[in-house]
Amino acid sequence: MATGFFNVPIARNEPINDYALGSPERKSLQAALAEARSKQVDIPMFIGGKEVRTDNKSPLSPPHDHQHILGHFSNGDASHVSAAIDAAMAAKKDWANTSWENRASIFLKAAELIAGPYRDKLNAATMLGQSKNAYQAEIDAACETVDFLRFNVQYMTEIYKQQPASAPGIWNRVEQRPLEGFVFALTPFNFTAIAGNLPSAPAMMGNTVVWKPSNTQIYSAHVLMEVFREAGVPDGVINLFFVDGPTAGDVIFEHKDFGGIHFTGSTGVFQHIWKTIGGNIHKYRSYPRIVGETGGKDFIMVHKSSKAKEVATAISRGAFEFQGQKCSAASRAYIPSNLWEDVKNYVIADLKSFKIGGTEDFGNFVNAVIDEKSFDKIAKYIDDAKASDKVEVIAGGGYDKSKGYFIEPTVLLTTDPKYTTMCEEIFGPVITIYVYEPDDYEATLELVDNTSPYALTGALFSADRYALEVGMKALENSAGNFYINDKPTGAVVGQQPFGGARGSGTNDKAGSMINLLRWVSPRLIKETFVTPIDYRYPFLGE
Repeated sequence: MATGFFNVPIARNEPINDYALGSPERKSLQAALAEARSKQVDIPMFIGGKEVRTDNKSPLSPPHDHQHILGHFSNGDASHVSAAIDAAMAAKKDWANTSWENRASIFLKAAELIAGPYRDKLNAATMLGQSKNAYQAEIDAACETVDFLRFNVQYMTEIYKQQPASAPGIWNRVEQRPLEGFVFALTPFNFTAIAGNLPSAPAMMGNTVVWKPSNTQIYSAHVLMEVFREAGVPDGVINLFFVDGPTAGDVIFEHKDFGGIHFTGSTGVFQHIWKTIGGNIHKYRSYPRIVGETGGKDFIMVHKSSKAKEVATAISRGAFEFQGQKCSAASRAYIPSNLWEDVKNYVIADLKSFKIGGTEDFGNFVNAVIDEKSFDKIAKYIDDAKASDKVEVIAGGGYDKSKGYFIEPTVLLTTDPKYTTMCEEIFGPVITIYVYEPDDYEATLELVDNTSPYALTGALFSADRYALEVGMKALENSAGNFYINDKPTGAVVGQQPFGGARGSGTNDKAGSMINLLRWVSPRLIKETFVTPIDYRYPFLGE
């Protein structure tokens, strides 16, 4: 590999295994799945480098087979949150004083462990615990986690390299200090890579972290913690606990040493956290950094010049991969009437070819949604749509939770562009289509921009370059990640830094230098080599 600043390896995106039939990678992953299903694990919290267990256990089950028990995890309480904070603060001085080379080497080793000996284990945990198929687990749990770790090391060195100019006789330099206090990482269920990045990015910059994963992602979070420990992350630098959100918040957001939060989750939760931090702002040693990526109501906007098959494929992949449980998933589409019949027929044909079931069968394109609460919420949106005179179910609409939380990929057609499913985030395999007249392109662009409070991702399809330019300008603030003639999902670290604005978050772009800059506090040092000994300036002379 070539070398970058400070002689560290330049990051490259991790190659993706395709798990083709008969490939050794496929066989190896299938063996890891079988092994994981054959036993039950007892998952502890990790606080100050110690395994912490309680008598209050909760089971972990595959969403697609909710009667099967993969293991149990120990539920904590407020005392464990306090212990995690104490451990983080105790580890802070030594970790902050650790050279950047040693911090970098730890996380580069973690990347190599995931790319190599832990690849199957982490992918299998993601497939079983979060019901991701082999490809979705590979691009998330293995490749994206590796990419975050490698690229963040490169970005870290680039940040340290940035230094101010110095005049003759003066040396100006910047120290990038970790934040005062601890950082709270609050991570979601849907991406193992996010669960890896949110605690590791601040830690890489010298911060110590307390980490609460979603309960529905604990199975793969445990494997990530194994990797961090084997890679050499010192005790107390990343502390993992399993405590309900309100209890954790009551302790963390009251603590004087709260230094920042790295968050991915719902808009409502993030807004409540921000409000709580604001109410407690007088208690903190410094103003906390608030970094969050939240919801989305992501769109596909289609111009009359587009190709129907390309649009249909973007819908089939963008709306239904990982059951629509991506922050970036397409959940509303605007199709001109001259293309609609062809787009509809292509999408219906795609959906008829989908196989639905557990992740252990590699032929299944669609798996289960994450849990019963999510299942019930999505099913209600579908039932309400069936009962509405403004909506037609074009495809799907079925659901069954007897064995797993399975919902058919569902396509709704509405005559009301402000119908509920055009506006509200569903986080499931449901997309709503609005058909517009081809000559109403610019008015429909305005509709796309004004319909949703979110601004995460969006796609614009057109073979007309003038129409593309009009659309790009009209939708300038509608998406932090904007795609031209492609689905609005699949951001790659180092290529498409990810994040949105408006109701979708602070747009601090995970997978870029921008995000890492949020976890340091610069100190400018000016050193004068020959110090003045007379206050008088030349202009004072007579």
